[in-house]
Amino acid sequence: MAKTIKLDATMREGVGKGAARAVRREGGVPAVIYGGDEAPATITLAKNKLISTLNQGGFYTNITEIKIGNDTHRVLARDIQWHPVYDSPEHVDFLRVTKRTMISVEVGVNFINEDAAPGLNEEGGILNVVRHAIEVRCSAISIPEEITVDLTGMTMGDSVHMQSLNLPEGVQLTTDEDYTVATIAAPKAAPVEDEEGEEGEEADLEGTIGEEAAEAAEGEEAEKSE
Repeated sequence: MAKTIKLDATMREGVGKGAARAVRREGGVPAVIYGGDEAPATITLAKNKLISTLNQGGFYTNITEIKIGNDTHRVLARDIQWHPVYDSPEHVDFLRVTKRTMISVEVGVNFINEDAAPGLNEEGGILNVVRHAIEVRCSAISIPEEITVDLTGMTMGDSVHMQSLNLPEGVQLTTDEDYTVATIAAPKAAPVEDEEGEEGEEADLEGTIGEEAAEAAEGEEAEKSE
């Protein structure tokens, strides 16, 4: 299953744009925790720590434990607002999660055993990935870290469809099971150069140069005769 992210935060008293701007000036990022039949909690996160966490990936698919004083809140990031110029986080929305919280989330696909696929290492095919991530519905505390696709034995022309995925218990697809995830396709043939066409172009070029040289020679003779 997915890893758990840990963040520290402080309660934020003020609300509104003015209070949020004040938090950002002091190096913080305003955030809110909502859901779970509790009142929303407005908090402040340390900007540098948040950016470091975002750079590690998986922020939307991993449970985050936010410690505020002596209390720890289990949440899932649902939305991040970004600065339009500096591309830095401006605000984060977190959803409280429990065992009963069901969510829809995109999970990345990981293809394994490419060396055991004859279509790739013997027949010269290429792996054409149609879907790098798949949306699933599951418990918020049981989000899979990735969906693994085993390519063992696959040959040229074979395809992987949604219905053939090996999903963890309690994880369901939200899209049509007939959708294609990936195929092993033949490589595109390199374009063949038209030698005859190139020779024709060279001949035309030589003819043009010859005509220009003849015209120049005629001009010089005319000047001498004058």
